[in-house]
Amino acid sequence: MEINPAVTNGLGQLKWVSLKSATDKSSSANETKRSGASASQFAAMLQALSSNSSNGGDTNFLTSLPDASSVSSLLWQQIGTAESIDSVISGEITDTKPTSYDDLIQTASAKYGVPVDLIKAVIDTESSFNPNVVSSAGAKGLMQLMDGTARGLGVSDSFNPAQNIDGGVRYLSYQLKRFDGQEKMALAAYNAGPARVINLGVSNDQELLEKLTLLPKETQSYLTKIERARAEYAV
Repeated sequence: MEINPAVTNGLGQLKWVSLKSATDKSSSANETKRSGASASQFAAMLQALSSNSSNGGDTNFLTSLPDASSVSSLLWQQIGTAESIDSVISGEITDTKPTSYDDLIQTASAKYGVPVDLIKAVIDTESSFNPNVVSSAGAKGLMQLMDGTARGLGVSDSFNPAQNIDGGVRYLSYQLKRFDGQEKMALAAYNAGPARVINLGVSNDQELLEKLTLLPKETQSYLTKIERARAEYAV
């Protein structure tokens, strides 16, 4: 996803364009930049993803992509620092169950191998199920897609729930593959960038939890919010 230069100097609290009260939700940290990887590299990653759609599938394809390090940089940009990212997680679970998007969520879950309750928890945390929400960083829609990554995922209208959910879940499945199905690691990277997780030197979720205090407080809160929301949506 593209990174607004102002964002890299410090990500402030999101200002949601929403019919709800100004309930602050977490910033989507899955921004990428155009420099560092080409459109063809991004397309190659997506093609590989399409043929490796199960969560527990072979992840060797990630390292076989052209200039894999650049692709990783493209998809896993960290925004700001622990000091420059304010915690904007709401501790309240929204009363949106069952959701209006269950059919779309279930379709994407089956297509990309991401659990339904996890998808719902991410959407709840990112947008409070408001398909028209826009963050101050420019992330749009239910799963808060930035324009650059949306285009790479084939999403022409981020405010279209079907396109946004399909693209967002596809993107989330790539992150899960990147971390061998370790959900907390993938979610932490989704929020704070992969470098934060990789630099911890952890290889699974349990090890991540043991070093959780080394992550930004915003990310710690994000993981807590996801876990709480997921419990609400579990079936």
